[in-house]
Amino acid sequence: MSATNVHHPCFARFFDRVSAPMEREVGRHRDTLLAGLAGRVVEIGAGNGMNFAHYPATVEDVVALEPEPYLRARAVEAARRAPVHVSVRDGLADPLPLGASSFDAAVASLVLCTVPDQARALAELRRVLKPGGELRFLEHVRSDRPRKRRLQQRLDASGLWPRLAGGCHCARDTAGAISAAGFQIEQLRKMNIGPSCMHTNPNVLGVARSPQTAEQAPA
Repeated sequence: MSATNVHHPCFARFFDRVSAPMEREVGRHRDTLLAGLAGRVVEIGAGNGMNFAHYPATVEDVVALEPEPYLRARAVEAARRAPVHVSVRDGLADPLPLGASSFDAAVASLVLCTVPDQARALAELRRVLKPGGELRFLEHVRSDRPRKRRLQQRLDASGLWPRLAGGCHCARDTAGAISAAGFQIEQLRKMNIGPSCMHTNPNVLGVARSPQTAEQAPA
């Protein structure tokens, strides 16, 4: 049992099974997500480690946190094949079991939809980033289309989708939450990943930066 007590055995196995065929589409976005990173990086919600193969050689070390036991075991396997050093640990986004101002960059990939409290998770990312550190994010988000947005909101409110999808909430304004947490968004691209009929296909890919001074993160 995970020390963080996050256990989604059915979803974890489903995610692991479908992530490989999805990589034909998602892989190029992972390259964009991670391009140019350097130094020490923390990745939250690393899942089965699909990002690991895409880290550039300029990255010195990746600390990858994943609380779900099955996915964490798969991530350990992926770390052995990674082109950079990756250490996989049990851990949540809130609180992060890491020291303050200890990372040059952070990566959040398809995980901020699942955290119980986005504001607290983002405050934790700000805490562990060095002043001026980067947050790279690839997340599915609330649709700009009213009909799909209403569907997403109903699915989240029903509790059915979060229970089936490992805690995912598909109607979150994640870019807005990143800005509200005190990050400055420097790049943001909206795009669709997957079939247009899917309620999770609206995505954002971006780069945000923590303040240059180690100021207090918003509560």
